[in-house]
Amino acid sequence: MHAAPIALDARASETRIRTTIIIDTLDFTPLADFPETEVEALLDAAFGTDRRGRTAYRLREGVSAIPGLSFAAVDDYGQLVGSFQSWPVELAGDDGRVVPLVLVGPIAIQPDRQQGGLGRALTRHALAAIDAAGVEATVLIGDPEYYGRFFGYSDAVTGQWRVPGPVEQRRLLARLTGGPALPVSGLLRPRSR
Repeated sequence: MHAAPIALDARASETRIRTTIIIDTLDFTPLADFPETEVEALLDAAFGTDRRGRTAYRLREGVSAIPGLSFAAVDDYGQLVGSFQSWPVELAGDDGRVVPLVLVGPIAIQPDRQQGGLGRALTRHALAAIDAAGVEATVLIGDPEYYGRFFGYSDAVTGQWRVPGPVEQRRLLARLTGGPALPVSGLLRPRSR
């Protein structure tokens, strides 16, 4: 006597298991603690090797990231899993004023660690340090729905600003925490001093 084969429901054999990895501890340290090659490898993994052609890179040409305002996210094993960089830029207003600003970004997270809130935690940490340093205005090129919702960035003052390269104007965002009104129009450019 042979046993009859067991018929399986096709849906039962395609059960998916979803897991969530929780990071017990996450340290934020100066990004300068990591070799530039390691930071560049993280940026390549997060954004691709063709990332240097983007307009944001033109805003960083010839200047170095601000060490005290650039951070690394480090996991329990001491591995670099995220980075947040800040850069000196200025707005050369059409009204003749030149106003120093800080360009934030890139904000990079290892691809296998994205979608878990690590980027938000790193950005909150960095923005708290930026605010504590007395920086009154930061700017970035990014998704207005994300950066507006979580961090208060908007295009309310940047609508007539120009940048050295193509940009979707609604993605040029600023976060203001005080200080005098910024020029309505002008050119955003690297700041060497």
